[in-house]
Amino acid sequence: MSDDLKRKVNRLGIMGGTFDPIHYGHLVGAEMARSKFKLSKVLFIPSGTPPHKDRSDITDAGLRYEMIERAIQDNPAFGISPLELERKGPSYTVDTLRALRGIWPNYELYFITGSDVLREIFSWREVEEILMMTEFIGAARPGFDASDFLLKVQQEHPETQGKIHYMQVPALAISSTDIRSRVKQGYPIRYLLPEPVRLFIQQHGLYTEGNLL
Repeated sequence: MSDDLKRKVNRLGIMGGTFDPIHYGHLVGAEMARSKFKLSKVLFIPSGTPPHKDRSDITDAGLRYEMIERAIQDNPAFGISPLELERKGPSYTVDTLRALRGIWPNYELYFITGSDVLREIFSWREVEEILMMTEFIGAARPGFDASDFLLKVQQEHPETQGKIHYMQVPALAISSTDIRSRVKQGYPIRYLLPEPVRLFIQQHGLYTEGNLL
């Protein structure tokens, strides 16, 4: 057996978030992680009731789910799961990872997130178990250099050695917050997200004064 075959493993990328709405920043980060870390598949998992979000106007879960479906339909390596939407109560990462370990038992798990979010992981529920179940891929956002922070984390928390990775992403200064604000103010959002998602937002009147839910 060749060394390449011996090293071949199944790796599942996990892209969590509210995706309200999903945009090119999410998609570029997922695709770069898939390529760099040899992920077999990237699974988008929209959160139901995110415990770290204080927004009371999060868009209906079904609409966010459909926007993701439209955004990833042309990439066979991308998938979507309603796992957190079907679960009652807050969407804790540890519960999601436990479920995924059961569904994908032969896969290594890689949790993809913004590198700035890595500052918060030690406030997450049962973070010790999380670090046993998955590795983290921190996608660097414009204006945020995570290298010093990651070095400090690994010094203070030796259990993270080899568990947290840093990935540079092209400078796409796009955020869901900015897109919602642009729609509310009547500014264009074309080219910030896939066209099927833009049309869906327009069709359903999302993020306007009269429909912020």
